[in-house]
Amino acid sequence: MSGKLTVGPTTFETGTTKIAVPITGRSSAEILEQAKQAVEANPDVIEWRIDYDQDVSDSDSYFKTANKLKAILADTVLLTTFRTTGEGGQANLDESAYVQLYKWIIENGLTDMLDVEGHFSEESISNLIYLAHRHNVKVILSAHEFQGTPPELEIINLLDQMQNQNADMAKIAAMPRKFKDVLTLMRATASESEKLEIPIIAISMGELGQISRMAAPLFGSVMSFATVGDASAPGQIEIGELRKDMKLFNH
Repeated sequence: MSGKLTVGPTTFETGTTKIAVPITGRSSAEILEQAKQAVEANPDVIEWRIDYDQDVSDSDSYFKTANKLKAILADTVLLTTFRTTGEGGQANLDESAYVQLYKWIIENGLTDMLDVEGHFSEESISNLIYLAHRHNVKVILSAHEFQGTPPELEIINLLDQMQNQNADMAKIAAMPRKFKDVLTLMRATASESEKLEIPIIAISMGELGQISRMAAPLFGSVMSFATVGDASAPGQIEIGELRKDMKLFNH
């Protein structure tokens, strides 16, 4: 068994790794300018980090920006992410505001994929995934561990749980304290990517974990995040460099 997910013309499949580039503009003009630059680098996915957007709660402004963004992206997959401060993001929303924002994005067809943080209540997650699937929006359930890397069994259980919650993709990012932690994350992902029916994104963060971004195809992570301009997470590599490095590990 290995995970496979098709979004528009793009297929995410265990053993191959797509490259995502985040855009982190604070205003509509910045967001669209970053998108134009990012698209020139030809990534597979653009991740719009809407926690950076100062107009995220202004629905008229958001709607206009999102539609202009979709026009710039054309066939490039749009992943929309509101990363809360506890998970390394720039802004915070309580659970009900987060759910309301995401429901509105789904119902208005403003994204192809949505990153949903797995720490919210099972009911909220279940409702969002159900609604997303009705509107043909794919959901990545995500967990970010900044304090360290959980034990292998804990990572495996977490990824199993994400599949059981009907996610289309499971994402774990963890901070390594020593190189052994990087290997723990890679080993857990390698075994789970052979068992699960959904694809996995796994990232060991920071400089120590950079090898996990390059060797993603080898251990079963289907998406790696690169930069065009500013990084949105510790350890991200410039897209041209990442492409070159990943070629060494493609099998």
